[in-house]
Amino acid sequence: MNKRIVVFGSFVVDLTARTPRLPTPGETVLGKSFAMGPGGKGSNQAVAAHRAGGDVTLVTKVGRDVFGTVAMDFYHKEGMDTAYILEDPDGESGCALITVDETTAQNEIVVVSGACGRITPQDVERVRPLIQSAGLLLVQLEVNFDALFAVIRIAHEAGVPVVLNPAPAAKLPPEIVRMVTIMTPNETEAEFLTGVRITGPEDACRAAEILMEQGVEQVVITLGAMGAFAMNRERWELLAPLEVEAVDTTGAGDAFNGGFVTALAEGADLFTALRYGNVTGALSVTRCGTAPAMPGRAEIEALYKKVYG
Repeated sequence: MNKRIVVFGSFVVDLTARTPRLPTPGETVLGKSFAMGPGGKGSNQAVAAHRAGGDVTLVTKVGRDVFGTVAMDFYHKEGMDTAYILEDPDGESGCALITVDETTAQNEIVVVSGACGRITPQDVERVRPLIQSAGLLLVQLEVNFDALFAVIRIAHEAGVPVVLNPAPAAKLPPEIVRMVTIMTPNETEAEFLTGVRITGPEDACRAAEILMEQGVEQVVITLGAMGAFAMNRERWELLAPLEVEAVDTTGAGDAFNGGFVTALAEGADLFTALRYGNVTGALSVTRCGTAPAMPGRAEIEALYKKVYG
């Protein structure tokens, strides 16, 4: 079984500078290197799922500009379905300004949504049949909310499971939250949504309980150095972080989500999928970049077998 994964989300071009340390406000720091490449949470997660072996269709929107060409060239090289890459003839593609600390691998990011923040009702109608026929829908919060909420409603009404990665963090209407099958915040986003500061598994449980009380069926929280957590109506589990040599943490959450939904689409339960996401995210931080750093199926399975048997 390999259900179709539809990812509805953002594409931006990542403009990444690597520096000896992150600048303080008002400070200029000389960088060590610069790179330009494909990014955006929706695109990154779709690429991660595709490389992990998922049957993925990405829905996003780009401008008729050089950054839009970056997107299409990359997807063609990856062998991804581009039938639903929408185009804005009058606006620019999105971009992300990223600074990576070479010492700690931590980062600071500013995202400008561009075209993927201008998805129209006509665009939504064009993709309606695709959403309705999906095995599952994966969404984030980097596109305009009127389009996002319409797509979630379409999936919910068609009985398609909705996986929401609530990033960047934002308050959501209660009726939209109730349509979410699985929510996958990180610890900062979980605190924003629930008011619970997560310092350990008990806090993660409480945050997950609050989200489930709001109508979410299952919750996954990525916890960085504390690992990864999942809860459903029956039980919860906290996975230890995997020890890898981190080079660049940018896109680690996107890698996790891509690996996680790929396992779900192949019939895995929540906790098996949690392990698959944990491995995918860990591998992604061992190399530079976002989409280009996403691991392939063989290396994911090799590390999964080594860690989890």
